[in-house]
Amino acid sequence: MTWQPFYVGDGRPRDVDLGAPPPWRSFPRAPLHRQFQPPEGLVNAVNAALALRRPLLVTGAAGSGKSTVIEQVAAELKLGHVLRWHITSRSTLTDALYRYDALGRIHAQRLERSDGSDDIAPFLRLGPLGTALLPTPQPRALLIDEIDKSDLDLPSDLLDVLERGEFEIPELARYEEDIVQVREWGGDDRHPVSRGRVECSAFPFIVMTSNGERDFPAAFLRRCVRYRMPMPTAASLRRVVEAHLEIDAEHSGPVDTLIAGFVERLAANESLAVDQLLNAVHVLTGTAAPGEADEREVMELILRELSRA
Repeated sequence: MTWQPFYVGDGRPRDVDLGAPPPWRSFPRAPLHRQFQPPEGLVNAVNAALALRRPLLVTGAAGSGKSTVIEQVAAELKLGHVLRWHITSRSTLTDALYRYDALGRIHAQRLERSDGSDDIAPFLRLGPLGTALLPTPQPRALLIDEIDKSDLDLPSDLLDVLERGEFEIPELARYEEDIVQVREWGGDDRHPVSRGRVECSAFPFIVMTSNGERDFPAAFLRRCVRYRMPMPTAASLRRVVEAHLEIDAEHSGPVDTLIAGFVERLAANESLAVDQLLNAVHVLTGTAAPGEADEREVMELILRELSRA
């Protein structure tokens, strides 16, 4: 089969079979905890964070598997589904703790003025961090992804919550009812909150990821167990590839050549992600692999340096 089995560019409608997608692009997304290959030292870093009840700050290049660490830990230790807080420059601590729809409540009060009802619960929802701090027998797993993308003050804002393991919802602290059932993040389960206080009983397992694009305050760093993802080697990348894809004898040599070239480019400080390598191997070894005339161009497209548009 040639490299153009789908789109030809002649504008003629045709029925096509796109075949199976890469395993990591099947939807709904399947967890990758079985495929993840922890690099040297990461297991000890995770165990130290678990023993000390401290967040684990994982630094490394994009696509190096930082955010997959917590999936494997949560699966192995039966910590439930992973709560996720993806950081942007607009992220705030309050939004991570809880969300309150004040306008929605005012609108409901106007509509229900005749019967005098005023239930605040439908307008409150815990955020990912707030849900992780609910009292539970087992710790919850929380991913704080790309914390280096945050506003400069956010890491410092986190310190008190991470130290005390509790927070207050002011709207509930002054509410007439002592106990309010509040929805958790990512689901419809409700949990009782007494006088607006949420206090954890088992400190959550928190993984914070960083691409290394900024420095953090010393006060923040000393409250974390820190781990830097090592530079991949040809052997470690081969294990990653084999964990995701079956490589037959016919393609073993070309895959090793592709991996060796990838490692050389990393050593030359080119910005590349491991998932780019997986994409390239999937195309190279697929039934619709490009022929000799197209292979170089296709590989250059897939393995284009991340610092280039």
